[in-house]
Order: sequence, then C-alpha cells, then structure tokens
Amino acid sequence: MLKRYRVRDYDFKLVFMLIAITVIGIMAIGSANAEFQSKQILGLVVGLFVMVVLSLFDYHTFLKFYWIMYFGNLALLLLVHFWGDTTNNAQRWITIAGIKFQPSETAKILLILFYAQYIMKHKEHFNSFKNLAFMVILFIPQWILIYKQPDLSTSVMLIVIFCVLLYVGGLSYKIIFGALAVIIPVGIILLTLVLQEDQNIIKDYQQDRIMAWLHPDEYENTEGYQQTNSKIAIGSGQLFGKGLNNNEIASVKNGNFISEPQTDFIFAIIGEELGFVGGCIVIVLSSLISIECVLAARRASDIEGTVICAGMAAVVGFQSFFNISVATGIMPNTGLPLPFVSYGLTSLLSLYIGMGFVLNVRLQGIRKYS
Repeated sequence: MLKRYRVRDYDFKLVFMLIAITVIGIMAIGSANAEFQSKQILGLVVGLFVMVVLSLFDYHTFLKFYWIMYFGNLALLLLVHFWGDTTNNAQRWITIAGIKFQPSETAKILLILFYAQYIMKHKEHFNSFKNLAFMVILFIPQWILIYKQPDLSTSVMLIVIFCVLLYVGGLSYKIIFGALAVIIPVGIILLTLVLQEDQNIIKDYQQDRIMAWLHPDEYENTEGYQQTNSKIAIGSGQLFGKGLNNNEIASVKNGNFISEPQTDFIFAIIGEELGFVGGCIVIVLSSLISIECVLAARRASDIEGTVICAGMAAVVGFQSFFNISVATGIMPNTGLPLPFVSYGLTSLLSLYIGMGFVLNVRLQGIRKYS
C-alpha cells in the first residue's frame, strides 16, 4: 500500500551516499573497460527509480508474498542449474526474454525478505529446535544450488547473511556459544583437510586460491597472479593516484595485468588511479551505508523491518570487506563484487531494491515514533 510521508523524514543522506559510491564505481569501470560504463549508468538510473518507488510502498505489503519469494527464488536457481549460461567454467547466469541476469545476486535480497516475514511469524517460539531446524532446512536447497554453480564465495556470503538474520531475529546466546564451540574446531579441521593434496571437498582451483594466499611467492605467476598485481596497482597509486583514464606505460591496468578489472578487482583500479584517498573514500562510504542500515534497523517499528535493514547492512558491510580484503591480499581470492562499485547490473539493481526496503523501513519507524 502506498502511504504518505513527510519529505523531511526521507533519508536523503543514504540516497546521496548510494549515488556517490555508484558514481565512483561508474568512473572506475569506464577507466577499466569503457564498453561497460554506459550499461552501469543505465543500472544506476533504473536502480534509483526502483528504489524510490519501493521506498514509498509499505514493505509489509510485499512481505505477505514471502512464500512466493522463496519458491520463485528456488525456481530461478533450478533454471540456472539445468539450463543456465556458462562462462569461465561457471554456470551462474540465465537468459529470460533476452535479458541475462545472475539469480545468485537476487537470492541475497529475497533471502532477507523471506526470513524477515518468517521470523515475525514464528517469533514466539523462535529458539525452539523445531523452528531453527526448519529454517536451516529451508536455507539448504538454495545454498546447495548456488554452491554447485560453482560459486563458493556467494555461498559463503549467504551463510554470513543467514547467521546475521538468526542473530537479529533473537537467537539465544546459549545456542550461539554452543554453535561456536562446535563450528570453530570443525572449521579448523576442515581447513586442514582442504589443504591436503588428495582432498575432494572443494574444487582444485578453489584449493589453489587458498594455497596462493598462504604462499603468495610460490604462486605469484599462477593462481596468485591477480592478487599480486592488484597489490602492486594499489601501492603504485600512492596518495592521489595516477588519474582516471591515464596513459602511463607503468600502469598495471594499462598493461592488462589484471583480467576483468571492472568486476572483482575494481578496487585495484580505484587504488591505482584514485590513490589512497580514493580507496579511503570508497571504504568510508561503504561503512557509512552499512551504519545507516544498522541505524534504520534500530529505529524500525517491528522485527520484520529490523531484519531487513540488518540483512542489507550485512550484505554491504561484509561483502565490501571481503572484496577489498581480496584486492589487498588479506583474504584468498573469492570472486565477490564490491557493492555499488563493481560492474554487474544484477548486483547493482538487487542492491538498490534492498535499499528501497531499507528507506521504507526507516520512514515507517519515524512515522510510528514521531
């Protein structure tokens, strides 16, 4: 339902930050690969329009269809599994009516919306074994379909989002500490097994990425090639960078030492061409957007709104941290895009859809408590 709101209550600060970080991304994409810039500009325009429209509608209206969201998301992932388009040995895309998109990106938003309503419906017995087990059972099919694409990075991100939703939903600290007591040693054992030569837990290329992270000198010309050149690019930018679209010969980007720089390693382009200052601006904007989502969660009028805003804060915050950590060599290469900055229309539109819900949650919260 469309409601009337006061203009002064609209979170223009969040909108400004979203536009600012996306514009920085568009400039970096244009410098990395000019042919993708116009599409990203279109994504910004469409994304802003959809976000504003959604922000004016009561989010409860959409959440009534939470089971349709769940099964619709599952259906899209199944279509990818059986009839998806394959690029670079990964089957992650599907083309419908001439439009190619990546359902694993929309899955993050649909997961948040579905569990926002589900948690509200079962909040009275949220910590019961039956309820938590059913929530995990509902999560597993979608997670497996994404993991099998293969897309380990997005599947890990989904687990992070799911854990945040459980925590915000009111998960008991007894359960949390009990789970950590099991997960931490199991994780250490699993990592040890993954590093064995004859392991079959993850794909060989995924193991190579971990090994390249642990032993960068041994893999600098193979699996560690991207990250090594990314760090060189960021370091060479110094304080203010070499400038966008520069023609310097001694440039990692101009030398084509980073493949597909407009996506996973866009932060390397920003570091080289906009320098330390440009990199800090992106980090600060990503952090402030996440904080703004957390503040909206605290002002939310109900548990559904809190879950939606916390979920979006997790998507932007954790995914930004993972992407920048990869570009700077802090983490193994994961393949996650930098929110609002990396090229990808599905990712960009999905994020703006999520932010439309965040804006409405904030408006509803202000309206209730004013």
